Amino acid sequence: MGSSIAKRSIVALAALAVTAGCGGNDDPSRHLRSRAAECGQVSMARTDTERQTRAMWIVTVGNGDWPARPGLPASAQQAQYRALLDMAVRQNLNTVYVQVRPTADAFYPSPYEPWSRYLTGKQGRDPGYDPLKFLVDEAHKRGLEFHAWFNPYRVSTGPSRKALAADNPARQHPDWVYRYGDALWYDPGRPEVRDLVSKVVLDVVRKYDIDGVHFDDYFYPYPLPGEEFPDKATFKKYGAGFKSVADWRRHNVDMLVQGLSAGIHQAKPWVRFGISPFGVWRNKSEDSGGSATHALQSYNDIYADTRKWIKSGWIDYVVPQLYWPIGYPPADYRTLVAWWSRQVAGTRVQLIIGQAGYQVGHGGPWNAAAEMSRHLALDANHPEVTGEAIFSATDLRQDRRGFASRLVRDHFARPAIAPASPRATGEPPSAPTRLEAKDRRLNWKGSGATAYAVYRSPAKGPACTSPDPRELLTVVPGQTTQITDHTAKSGHVYTYYVTALDGRHRESPPTRGAHMTTEGG
Repeated sequence: MGSSIAKRSIVALAALAVTAGCGGNDDPSRHLRSRAAECGQVSMARTDTERQTRAMWIVTVGNGDWPARPGLPASAQQAQYRALLDMAVRQNLNTVYVQVRPTADAFYPSPYEPWSRYLTGKQGRDPGYDPLKFLVDEAHKRGLEFHAWFNPYRVSTGPSRKALAADNPARQHPDWVYRYGDALWYDPGRPEVRDLVSKVVLDVVRKYDIDGVHFDDYFYPYPLPGEEFPDKATFKKYGAGFKSVADWRRHNVDMLVQGLSAGIHQAKPWVRFGISPFGVWRNKSEDSGGSATHALQSYNDIYADTRKWIKSGWIDYVVPQLYWPIGYPPADYRTLVAWWSRQVAGTRVQLIIGQAGYQVGHGGPWNAAAEMSRHLALDANHPEVTGEAIFSATDLRQDRRGFASRLVRDHFARPAIAPASPRATGEPPSAPTRLEAKDRRLNWKGSGATAYAVYRSPAKGPACTSPDPRELLTVVPGQTTQITDHTAKSGHVYTYYVTALDGRHRESPPTRGAHMTTEGG
C-alpha cells in the first residue's frame, strides 16, 4: 500500500507541473510564436446558440425589488442590492435589467428629471450618492451585464400632480400629461415628450458604462374598459395623413424606438437596445402573420408594433413576456415560443424569453415547481432562443415551490457567457498566457481583459483546442488571475483552458490546455 501511494504521488506531481504555452513558461512573444507553429490558429468564434443570456429584472417602482422601502440609508440600500447580485451569481445568471426611471424620475443625478421618490420617500430629494454608478459598478464587479431599464411614458402610479416635484417636467408642462385611470401618463403623440424621453435615455448612455438600454411593455397604457386615452386634441394637431388614431399612435411609438436606436448606437455602438413587449403581437384571427392565440394584442391595444421593430433592425434583442403556461388555450406558451422564433430567424435580433416567476404557486399549472423548467426545456428545441429573463428578483429570492432551485438544477448548473454584442467592432482581446495548474489551483498571466473564462474538460484533452462551451467552469473579473477549483473530484484528470473576454463578450483564443490530476481516489 505505501509504495503504491508513493508511486501515485509521483505521477500526480508530474502531471501538476504544467506549463501554459506551447513554448513553455517563457516570455509571451515566444509563447505566441510557438503556439502558432504547434497549435495553428485556434479560434473561439462562436454562434449565439452556444451563448445564453440569463437575466433577472430588478423592479424599483413601488419598491418592488429594490430598495426594500424608501428612505433607507445609502448603506442599507447598497447592502440590499449587493445581496440581489450575489444571489444572481449563485444562480449562474449573467445579466440584470434594473429599473432606473420608473415614473418619469431618476435613480441618478439627471439634468432633466427629479430624483425618484422610491429612493428617499420624496421626489426630488437627493439620496446623497449616485445610485446608478453604484448599481453599474457592483454588477460589473461580479461579471454581470447591466441594462438600464426605462419606462418611457409613465409619469406616476397615482393620480395626484401635487405629489410631483416642482421641477418635474410633467408638472411644469401639464398639457403634456393626462390622467388615465388612477395614473398619470405623458402623451406619446407630442414631439416635446418624445424629445424629453430621448434626452433622458441618451444622457445615461453617454455618462454611464451600461451594457444595454431596456424598455418594458408600457408605451401607450393598457386599455381600460369604457375609457379612451384622452389624446384627441393631439391627434387633431399632429395626425394629418393617418387613416386612424391607431395608425398614428403606432407611428408615434415607432418614431421613438427608431430614433432612440439610432441615437444609442451613434453614441456607443456596443450598447444594446432591447424591448420586452407583451407576449402577443397580433392574433391570427386578425392578421395572418399573427400567432394562433386569442389574447390582448400589443399591436392593437398598446400600439406597439414589435414585429416591425425586429424586421427593421431597430432593436438588438427582444424579450417577449410569455407569462402563460404550456397548453393555456388563449395563449399557449409552446405556440408563442415558436412564433417569436420565426420572427427573429434570419435577423440579428436576439430572442430572450421573459418568464413569470411571480406566477409560481398561484394556481393551476403554476403550482408545480417544474412548470418553468419545462418552459426552458422547450426553449432548448428552438435555436433562435438565446436566453431567458426571470421576473423578478424577489420571486427568485423567495423560490416559491422551489422553482428557482429547480431552474438552477435543471438548466443553470453551469455558468454561461452572454451573447456578444452584435454591433461591436474591432478585434477580440488578447489571449492570457502562462496557465499553470497545481493542487486544484490555477493561475495565469492576464492580458488586461474585462474578464476571464475558465473551462474544464473531465479528461486529459488536447493541449491546443477550442474548448467546449458546455465545459465552462467559471467567469471571473479581469483583475482575477488565480482561482481554486473546489469542485474538482479526487482521483480525476482534468484539462483546463482560459480565455479572455472584453466588455462586449468577444472572446480570445484559449491558452494551451493545462492538465491536472487530483490526488485521492
